[in-house]
Amino acid sequence: MIADVIRTCLGPRSMLKMLMDPMGGVVMTNDGNAILREITVQHPAAKHMIEIARTQDEEVGDGTSSVVILAGEMLAVAEQYLEQNMHPLIIIIQAYRQALDHALEALKDTLSVPIDINDDTQMTEVIKSCIGTKFLGQYGDLACGMALRAVRTVATTDESGRREIDVKKWARIEKIPGGAIEESCVLDGIMINKDVTHAKMSRKVENPRIILLDCPLEYKKGESQTSVEMTAETDFTRLLQIEEEHVKELCADILAPATRRGHHREKA
Repeated sequence: MIADVIRTCLGPRSMLKMLMDPMGGVVMTNDGNAILREITVQHPAAKHMIEIARTQDEEVGDGTSSVVILAGEMLAVAEQYLEQNMHPLIIIIQAYRQALDHALEALKDTLSVPIDINDDTQMTEVIKSCIGTKFLGQYGDLACGMALRAVRTVATTDESGRREIDVKKWARIEKIPGGAIEESCVLDGIMINKDVTHAKMSRKVENPRIILLDCPLEYKKGESQTSVEMTAETDFTRLLQIEEEHVKELCADILAPATRRGHHREKA
């Protein structure tokens, strides 16, 4: 049943599944892992099928629908041999392992095609085969170029010459409402999605100096309860002004030269 749910999501004529999450949101996708992630099952074999899709997505990143359908067909073919009282471990599983060895030999000797990872044309063809059935397939050239550039940006080579590409750790997809898909791009750096909190904030700063703080820039409240008595209308405004001046003083301390900061610390 799990394989039949995913079967119509495979291939160039695949159909989208409409999913509803527990919060009431509706998602349309033909990604096998995304669909199975939302399905709740009790049967142990069905749980293993969902685990197969999750493992495939983590290790390879593609082919989640194919691996579930293939596993479902292998189980369906093996059912008749179970009804004939054949031993599942000694006969059926051993036969599948022999078939796996033959398949690996055929892939290595006759079916596989060597490619040059530095050739953009060949790499683009490989990437297109992955996203051709996805919704993003209509923007194939744009998506392939972005994926190729992103992977090459985060790829690292260790001392032994082994290349490591940890996309989940070093690459992130930031979704910003508005605009068109064609405006998407790859940024070689760090992107922090923050709202503009004040109209006078700079929208563009060239050659900035960046400081990382592990504490907030705000007026520190007293640890004990404090009572303030106001006698004039301007007292509350003055309180807010004092807090603002304190924050400005903190910022001025940070922006000051290093010698001046050291002097302040000694004075404190």
